[in-house]
Amino acid sequence: MTVLDASALRDLESRHAHLLHRSFRQRFGGLMMLCGILLYCLYSAWFFDLPKLVAEGHWERLGIYLRQWISYDVQPVFRIGSDGTIATRYPRFNPLGDDPHPDWVSTNPDGSVTVQVSGSKTVHVARKQVDVTAYGVTTPVRLEGENAKVDGPLPGWMTAYEDTISVDLGFAGDVSISGDQVKVRKRFLGWPNFIFDTQSPFFDKPAGEVLRLIISGERLDKSQSNLSLAFENFWNNSAWQHGDIWVKLFQTIVMAFLGTLLGAVFAFPAAFLAARNMTSSHLVNQAMKRFFDFLRSVDMLIWALFLTRAFGPGPLAGSGAIFLTEWGTLGKLYAEGLENIDNKPREGIQSTGASTVLTHRYGVMPQVMPVIVGQTLYQWESNVRGATIIGAVGAGGIGLKLWEAMRTNANWANVCYMVLLILIVVFLFDMASSALRSRLIGDRSR
Repeated sequence: MTVLDASALRDLESRHAHLLHRSFRQRFGGLMMLCGILLYCLYSAWFFDLPKLVAEGHWERLGIYLRQWISYDVQPVFRIGSDGTIATRYPRFNPLGDDPHPDWVSTNPDGSVTVQVSGSKTVHVARKQVDVTAYGVTTPVRLEGENAKVDGPLPGWMTAYEDTISVDLGFAGDVSISGDQVKVRKRFLGWPNFIFDTQSPFFDKPAGEVLRLIISGERLDKSQSNLSLAFENFWNNSAWQHGDIWVKLFQTIVMAFLGTLLGAVFAFPAAFLAARNMTSSHLVNQAMKRFFDFLRSVDMLIWALFLTRAFGPGPLAGSGAIFLTEWGTLGKLYAEGLENIDNKPREGIQSTGASTVLTHRYGVMPQVMPVIVGQTLYQWESNVRGATIIGAVGAGGIGLKLWEAMRTNANWANVCYMVLLILIVVFLFDMASSALRSRLIGDRSR
């Protein structure tokens, strides 16, 4: 065991003062940062009044919208005439076709109508009374003139308004009862008529029969084969608009590719002007960097708004918006990559008398190529998502179709369809960019 005297201790303390005498910032810096983050979160909650927003939020709409993403409903309306007859009507563009006769709606011998909403939940519509059976309870609703009334206390799944009774049957649907009309909403899981719409000769046929007609059946249209007819009916499906959606999706992909490609082509030479170690002129460096800042400071969505005013709505405006944004973004990233290279290989090649082009080719590009490839592929992948956003402001692509479907607030199954297509495309592009990155710059995990 070695014993240190006073001089040795002082010498040790002087050589390692940063360990033995830590500053206040070093000792409490982490704690202060944590307290600062906590105070900032509390300030943000107060500034945006988050407790009030959470309390007043319409959280029930989230369940309603998600339910509509994966299901559809059929809405028969039963009108009670003055003579006691009950007429059944269906809304226009009904998913069951123009003249539906579903087996869950039955007309009784006395003229009344029974609707089997689901399981034990039924609605019996008669001239003067509507009986709603749900959750093991049957509640009669009296029809008096233009009003609907319930004698006694209402069950929790019923709500009485001035002249209407509303019935909530959960996911199965709901019922609205007034004095002369009963509207039933019956919900089904799935997407109706996704393959063939109600105008197609293949509509409502079993899958086996459709396959038989396509393979060996007699031609339904003498001018074309059943296979061609089936594809045409699918592509021109009036309810789901597969053809239009897929064309718009392809436009989105083309916009992202073209905009990113042009941005990379223009950013590459400009980056050499912006890099301090490539161009000795300070004025040129700063001018080019400020130009990149200008292009990046205007968001892609704003560029899209400008260009749609200049060229009109369409993919050209979208490609231009991505190009301008990527010119600034990739130019900055390329320039930073150039400024961070090791100058020794470059100086060694210069010492041999090589030209500037050869010096850059063999002394600069091998070092900066991984950055260029990686960042370009990432921006390409990211711009597929960005092209969807700018499409909503008129720049074309699937974003505009998505916005139109959301704006109606009644077409959430179509919204789900387009969102799933976008997710699949982004997933495939992520895999493609990773594969390209590995092939071009190698697997660096080994």
